[in-house]
Amino acid sequence: MSDVDRRVLAILQGGFPRSQTPYKDMAERAGISVEELLATLEDWKRAGKLRRIGSIVDHFKVGLSAGAMVVWQVEPGRIEQVGTMLAGFEQVSHAYERDAAENWPFNLYTMVHGKDPVEVEQTVERMSRACGVSDYRILKTEKELKKVPPTYFPDLDPEGVKEG
Repeated sequence: MSDVDRRVLAILQGGFPRSQTPYKDMAERAGISVEELLATLEDWKRAGKLRRIGSIVDHFKVGLSAGAMVVWQVEPGRIEQVGTMLAGFEQVSHAYERDAAENWPFNLYTMVHGKDPVEVEQTVERMSRACGVSDYRILKTEKELKKVPPTYFPDLDPEGVKEG
């Protein structure tokens, strides 16, 4: 791994900065230009080293104190269509497919957020009507666990990464 790769990885492991210019801020911390940072990330993506970059949103801090994982039983031929439709709701942070099991028939999962449990339930009802799927379960969030970015190389320090 090159020195630049190590510095970029260290910065990514530290999480996205909370700013209007996260890539600029990360590049500065790594001691490289924004163009070099973006080129490195693009190279990693092309090489299959990186699939995606995403932020971890603290929904409580943005005023959405209620949430639920909603599991849906969708006919296999409609799963992509329904998943795309449900992911389009602004209250949905993610939607993904999972294999159903003998004792668990649900194959589409969505995370739904709202300001309170009533708002979440109302959103789920609208989602159900919109996609025509009525077989679902709402699994309410009881406790928010700490969300942290993954660390693949603990020896890389995201703080002191600049050269010199």
